[in-house]
Amino acid sequence: MLVVGAAWVGSWLWRGPMLALAVGGLAFTLFFFRDPERTPPLDAPENGIVAPADGRVVAIVDEEEPLYLKGPAQRISIFLSPLDVHVNRVPVRGVIEHAKYRPGDYLVAWHPKASDKNERSEFGLRHPNGTKLLFKQIAGAVARRIEYGLEEGDTVETGQRFGIVKFGSRMDLLVPP
Repeated sequence: MLVVGAAWVGSWLWRGPMLALAVGGLAFTLFFFRDPERTPPLDAPENGIVAPADGRVVAIVDEEEPLYLKGPAQRISIFLSPLDVHVNRVPVRGVIEHAKYRPGDYLVAWHPKASDKNERSEFGLRHPNGTKLLFKQIAGAVARRIEYGLEEGDTVETGQRFGIVKFGSRMDLLVPP
């Protein structure tokens, strides 16, 4: 009887912390996978580009892009911390002409070489006015899961949801100079 009583009392001692841990884990999961509505500016479909992800711009670099743009480009790199919304959106309307998944390493997402070395998916898009741009989902050291729903030939709209990179990642947007 004493053993049963001790086990019953002992179970109450760990139930509180375990419940708190479970509730905290659920709250973090709901927070991390949130997907708030984003409404692009009214003139964005014709005259603008929207950010493909929430986060912090960590680099704006001029570089050569040999695969889709085939020339000079300006790369804007956006780092997504675990506190940012991780749903990715199409930066401008058009047709997806290039869609490629590339396996790779898992450097931290803000590393300068992450754009070329890390696991990533990349999408080349042509706007109806003929302008081409490229955007990439890049996995980080913790984020090893890229999900997307775009294929070559898809017609997309500005701000349309297309994917998610989980747990700390990066989006690169390459535009003509």
